[in-house]
Amino acid sequence: MKFINSSKAVVVSLCAFSFLHSNAQTNKEEKSLISTKVFTDGTNHWYHIKDKTNIVNPIPNQPQYAETDYAKIADNILLFQRNNGGWPKNYDMKAILTPKQIDTVIKTKPILHTTFDNETTYTHVNYLAQVYTLTKDAKYKDGALKGIDFIMEAQYGNGGWPQYYPLEKGYSRHITFNDGAYMGIMNLLKKIVNNDPDFEFIDIKTRKKVTASYEKGIDCILKMQIKEDEKLTAWCQQHDEITLLPAWARKFEPPSICNAESVDIVLFLMAIDNPNEKIIASVQGAVKWFQDSKIYNTRVESFQAPEMESKYKKITNDVRVVTDTAAPPIWTRYYELGTHKPLFSDRNSELLYSLAEVSRERRSGYAWYTDKPEKALKKYPAWQKKWDSGNDVLKN
Repeated sequence: MKFINSSKAVVVSLCAFSFLHSNAQTNKEEKSLISTKVFTDGTNHWYHIKDKTNIVNPIPNQPQYAETDYAKIADNILLFQRNNGGWPKNYDMKAILTPKQIDTVIKTKPILHTTFDNETTYTHVNYLAQVYTLTKDAKYKDGALKGIDFIMEAQYGNGGWPQYYPLEKGYSRHITFNDGAYMGIMNLLKKIVNNDPDFEFIDIKTRKKVTASYEKGIDCILKMQIKEDEKLTAWCQQHDEITLLPAWARKFEPPSICNAESVDIVLFLMAIDNPNEKIIASVQGAVKWFQDSKIYNTRVESFQAPEMESKYKKITNDVRVVTDTAAPPIWTRYYELGTHKPLFSDRNSELLYSLAEVSRERRSGYAWYTDKPEKALKKYPAWQKKWDSGNDVLKN
């Protein structure tokens, strides 16, 4: 019996060791897995949106690297990085490129058409930093540092960032919150300022520059918040780079109070420890605006519709607004300056006041409604109790 029990103990011990070893391996693999989700927007554009300006276009059934092939993905990122340190937008960083595609991309490196749009550049820098942490291969560190230098060079003196740098003609010169550009940069810089382990390689001199850039970025955010009747509201998608006032971007993106993009700004400000009075007032004003701009009894639904071919893509659906007393609160993407009416537009820049007035191509191809403000409203009570306990704007 003792022998049998002893054997059982050995088996149990071996099983336990195997289980622990397996868990350790799994944990190590999970830790080394770097998400490429941040490149989804650019990837979708490359595969699904017609764009004659693309450097290269996908081939049929373009093969992709696995998520675990992070070094190969990072090599792709370095391939697309241009000589000024920035990146062009709308390509798949997981694509296994053909020799011809690679050669074409290499030839475009001197072109200075680089951007923060569609989650570009700051996401690439962050990915390279993570790969360097895992591999210690200097080329990834060098690429990340070059990208960080590009970001700081692109910053306006007032603290904002354009959509494209070097500066180009048109609305891309405006300070841009749209598609996460400004806040994507700020969240990257925050990691560096807060000594994130993936950025330990940054020297003291560069870290000081990043800290100064970050603080200027916060100051610019506070200056751009739209104030009406002496009350702080939220932000526009784009602000004039000189006056800091709300500005037109694309023809269907008017100057307005833009709830969708404003939420990420508020969540960023809420995450700042020991906020000063200006930051507290900014959050309070925006949260109050979110509460006051709720739309009730409204639901937006997509439905199948006869197929049509637009200049940009094939359309097989349509979108409509319906009355639904059980629907949770919702917000429009835009609110008119001054009147605070829900606002829409189209490719002719006409100001419209219902989704039904928008052409089908834009009606079904743009997010005119949002539920994002609910994220800020849910986080507000804990933030308010911690940083401004005597002033609950949701009860006032």
